[in-house]
Amino acid sequence: MGQSLGTLFPLRLRLWFGNLLFRPLGPSTTRVSWHRIVKGPCYPPEVEAMQYVASHTKIPVPKVYAVHTEDNGSIYIEMAYVQGRTLEGVWKGLSTDQKDIIFADIQQHISSLRELQPPEQDTVCSALQNPAYDCRIGARFFGPMNHGEFHSLARGHLHKDDVAPFLGQEVDKTHTSSYRTCFAHADLAPRNIIIRDGRVAAIIDWGFSGWYPEYWEFTKAHYNYVSKEWEEYLRLALPNYELELTAERTLWRMLPEPGTRSTMHRGGVTVKHKGSDPAEAWLEARAGRQLTDLWSVVLSQKSRWE
Repeated sequence: MGQSLGTLFPLRLRLWFGNLLFRPLGPSTTRVSWHRIVKGPCYPPEVEAMQYVASHTKIPVPKVYAVHTEDNGSIYIEMAYVQGRTLEGVWKGLSTDQKDIIFADIQQHISSLRELQPPEQDTVCSALQNPAYDCRIGARFFGPMNHGEFHSLARGHLHKDDVAPFLGQEVDKTHTSSYRTCFAHADLAPRNIIIRDGRVAAIIDWGFSGWYPEYWEFTKAHYNYVSKEWEEYLRLALPNYELELTAERTLWRMLPEPGTRSTMHRGGVTVKHKGSDPAEAWLEARAGRQLTDLWSVVLSQKSRWE
């Protein structure tokens, strides 16, 4: 199959032309032709998730045509442009019946994700068992790790004996319970759902996706407040985890982004929080295999994501 005329030009030139010819689709997404868009810079978990979900489910995910890398470690995903409008954009004009149909689609798609078999139980990682990335945790990669390590990271590594007194019984219960590992989109919001002819035409923005404790899809769908009506529909479309949502809301308020590096100054004392990193075992395994892939591109420019 031959290349289209647009794909013969360098990526930067295509992005420049795209910004001239088409309206902006977002701060990191550029339409480069009538049928294609380029998103980036991105991280490997997003590429992994899009390709994994497309090959293992019937969930409508934009087709990935190419993945471009630059010498500075930036990754760009070239994918199909999906005709339609975001659920956020059409929400106010929808009838109750139309919303019911759309959420029936959402329920079916999320059920398909939750039916996927994890590489192993008790794990948190990207689709292909590499480090994960989620703004809820912070601006750095984390994992692969088990659920206990993930919960420790989420609460800022507060010792388990101090969790109940300082963070409450809900956090303590959540972080000491056992959960199935499920695949989660982890950013289920109206802006990431494309609607066409009254149905879900695509689910986009898979950058935070991966294998997580089973409640993660539900709690993360509440992370950015949309509306009470949205939350009511979520409770109909997703398995509910109210205890875990209460626990997460406590952590959002008291320990935001525990994986982000930070420096605090109090009473003349400087306290540095190192944030999260890819698991040492994962880094050591890669070092021994001398892999050349998207992760090698990112890791070669470590200062860009620290």
